Amino acid sequence: MSAHPGLAAWHAYMAAGGDPQALRDLLADDAVFHSPVVHTPQQGRDKVFAYLHAASQVLGGDHFRYLREIVDGNQAVLEFQTELDGIQINGVDIIRWNDAGQIEDFKVMVRPLKAINKVWEKMAAMLAAQAD
Repeated sequence: MSAHPGLAAWHAYMAAGGDPQALRDLLADDAVFHSPVVHTPQQGRDKVFAYLHAASQVLGGDHFRYLREIVDGNQAVLEFQTELDGIQINGVDIIRWNDAGQIEDFKVMVRPLKAINKVWEKMAAMLAAQAD
């Protein structure tokens, strides 16, 4: 594992199955989330929390694993793979932390196209369920 405390905390969150309070604590107040399927960046802790928590529930699980990570100071690129409904998903998380070790910018990129479509379908359902 990396020595960066923010990255270690992110790995702990994912390994624990997505504890909501742990995620909220990881996010800076002015955090920004860039979705692979929503054009507009989502700004602020509450919106970023909603998207990242939904994503960890949709993408996380038995099939999810990080393949490699590239770390440079307060930023990292983490390549992952998982499977949803028989569709292989490959993607990257691009994360930047502030000096307090909180996530201030999180971008997810996913391939191939049928994987993006599946993620969009599952994320839309998860976000709708959270809003109820």
